[in-house]
Amino acid sequence: MGRLVAFACLALVAGSCVEPGPECLAPANPGGGWDLTCRAVAQVLDGTSMRVRNVPGAGGGIAFAHVVAERGSDPNLIVAASPATTLRLAQGQFGDFEAKDVRWLAAVAADYGVIVVRHDAPWRSFEELLDAWRLAPSEIVAAGGSAVGGQDHMKLLVLARAAGFDPKAIRYVPFDGGGEAVTALLGGFVSVVPLDVSEVLSLFEASEVRVLAALSPERLDALQGVPTARELGYDVTWIVWRGFYGPAGADNARYEHWVGVLENVAASPEWEALRARTGLSEFFLAGEAFETFVDEQVVSFERLTVALGLLP
Repeated sequence: MGRLVAFACLALVAGSCVEPGPECLAPANPGGGWDLTCRAVAQVLDGTSMRVRNVPGAGGGIAFAHVVAERGSDPNLIVAASPATTLRLAQGQFGDFEAKDVRWLAAVAADYGVIVVRHDAPWRSFEELLDAWRLAPSEIVAAGGSAVGGQDHMKLLVLARAAGFDPKAIRYVPFDGGGEAVTALLGGFVSVVPLDVSEVLSLFEASEVRVLAALSPERLDALQGVPTARELGYDVTWIVWRGFYGPAGADNARYEHWVGVLENVAASPEWEALRARTGLSEFFLAGEAFETFVDEQVVSFERLTVALGLLP
């Protein structure tokens, strides 16, 4: 791990590092996927004194605007991102900002969407929940860690379309992060949360929640006994890459520095162990290939959003 620490320190002169040290912005409140992404990488980079700061609001839009408008050339800054980020960009929810206004560094892991209810919920299977939703969609309140039309909401909209009922009939309450949505679920304020494996794994293992379906191509080792939506007859998957962007004004040397840091993180045994503990799957894409991937995903999400009637 000393190799990672050394690489993460950019020397101004021999033996000294840039001050202030590296910082990771999590664009939501503590407890959600973006928060986990920042804190997980900071944990693996133990020794770099990476600070994690939560900047919630507008489904990631407040953090995005902060980076572009106020810290556009900060060499020490990285920001947690996921398909929630590219989805909001595709929908024009970040105002005039576009994907090209930042530099996309790398994706270091994959998460998967899950449909979650309390341990004592009346639905013991995904089919039972869908049946209830079809009969009385307005009586079931869902919540997620993204804005209306954002990633968590979109999981439900796509599932509703596949299940044959009106996606717009779903009642959805947005929170600034998956942690808040989980709190609302456990408190009985909402009935269903469409979150990600890493956000609910510990609760699943403690039998505090039921995971009714995973939106993964195949069953996940971390969720023993949980079927996929696909095997139940609903061809819906939602893969959540966990990654980072940085300021567009940082020079190429600093961009390559962060790409290298994240590549080393993803290849480290510490990261492999952390992925196993949190339910994250192996996935890595960086640099130019990742930037191309992001651009293509924005276009794909634009089409999906139009198809669901959320954009003209």
